[in-house]
Amino acid sequence: MRVFLIGTAGFAGAVSRHLLGGWIARRTSGAFPWHTFVVNASGCFALGVLVTVFTDRLVPNPDVRAALTVGFLGAYTTFSTFAYESFELAEDGATNLALTNIVASVAVGIVAAWLGTVVGRAL
Repeated sequence: MRVFLIGTAGFAGAVSRHLLGGWIARRTSGAFPWHTFVVNASGCFALGVLVTVFTDRLVPNPDVRAALTVGFLGAYTTFSTFAYESFELAEDGATNLALTNIVASVAVGIVAAWLGTVVGRAL
C-alpha cells in the first residue's frame, strides 16, 4: 500500500510541478530558470512545515507521511533539473548566472526549509 500511495502522490507532485513551473515560465523572461527556482524553494518550505508538524504535532500513518514527503514533494521538487539548468547556463557562457542559480538555490532552499520549520512549530 505504501508504494501505491507514494506513486499516486508522486504523480500529483510531478503534475503540480509541471503546471506551476509552466505558469511561472510563461510569466518570466530571461535566462534565469525562475520556474525551477520557485518550485524547489516552495518544496523546501513545504517539507519543513510537514516534517515539523508530523514530528511535533501529529503522528500520521507512516504511509501517509511517506506519500506526502517522499511521493508528492519528492516529485514536486527537482534537483536534476536545477543541476542541468545550472550546467547549461555555464556551458552557454552565462557563468555568473549559473553561479547565481547555484548559490541562490541552495541558500534560499535552506532558508525556506528553516522558515517551514518555524511555521510548522507555530501551528
